[in-house]
Amino acid sequence: MTFDSIIGHEPQKNILRRALQNNRVAHAYLFEGPDGIGKRLVALALARALLCDSGRGCGVCPTCRKVDHNNHPDIHLLDAEGAAIKIDQIRTLQQQLSLKPLEGEYKICLIDGAHHLNPAAANALLKTLEEPQPNTLIILLSSQPEALLITIRSRCQRLPFKRLPKQRLTEILADRLDLQETEAAVLAALSEGSFKKALGQNRELYLERRREILRNLMALSSGSIIPLFKLADELAADKDHLVEILEILQAFYRDLLLLKHGRPEQELVNLDMKETLYRQIMHETTPTLLKKLEALNAGRYHLQRNVNRQLAMEIMLMTMTTA
Repeated sequence: MTFDSIIGHEPQKNILRRALQNNRVAHAYLFEGPDGIGKRLVALALARALLCDSGRGCGVCPTCRKVDHNNHPDIHLLDAEGAAIKIDQIRTLQQQLSLKPLEGEYKICLIDGAHHLNPAAANALLKTLEEPQPNTLIILLSSQPEALLITIRSRCQRLPFKRLPKQRLTEILADRLDLQETEAAVLAALSEGSFKKALGQNRELYLERRREILRNLMALSSGSIIPLFKLADELAADKDHLVEILEILQAFYRDLLLLKHGRPEQELVNLDMKETLYRQIMHETTPTLLKKLEALNAGRYHLQRNVNRQLAMEIMLMTMTTA
């Protein structure tokens, strides 16, 4: 993946191109921004340019092919083991960076999800950042840079990344996935500018399962206890997608709130469900919509604190059906 083949992020790519041209690549970068928008691709493109046989990240030389296949001996990829990046991982990294490069002129490390560094690992990494080895590059990738130690942030050149504009992402998805414009717009809105979400396993969730989930939710009433418990069980069981499912529900009730206040249809997320939205709006008031959105926010809050998922979903749905 070269800089030219990465969609968007032109200011960030230009900054890195100039650093390469002037031989002023920093010893450490912090790429910060939402997950799935291309930070890792840009980081790998920078690594490729530094190690490329031609010195420009050609994409065809043996070195570039090794980078593409994640088997270059001078690139080290570090991710969380479980819920955290641990001190043993950083110590191993320090040993690797202390050695001379095997093939290229640089040793490069990408730490993905750097905000998952536990305190001991963060302090160990800080020492490496304070006393960098020559010809080494560390790139931290994070969607939550404020969770990093201030001292770590201050020792990196920070490069903020933003989501692609919704209209631009809609055009790209319609072209690449051969989707109707409405479907592409829904996928772009729900994926929040993340190619990883839009092109990955969330695509089916956003375009197909979304309708079924919303239909099951709207079928609930304050007296439908058994269906409520069944839906809560189904939601809790899908732990890998539960956060995204709650985002879908929030987007639906946000659409209803927008329509209730006369906003134009172009601002809606669920553009392919306008008939359902207009039908449902007849049964809602502004207070009931706000209460349901509050219940969804509370459900997400509890999930972040590792409470019992089943219980959290039951309470959330009970609150929504009695609104």
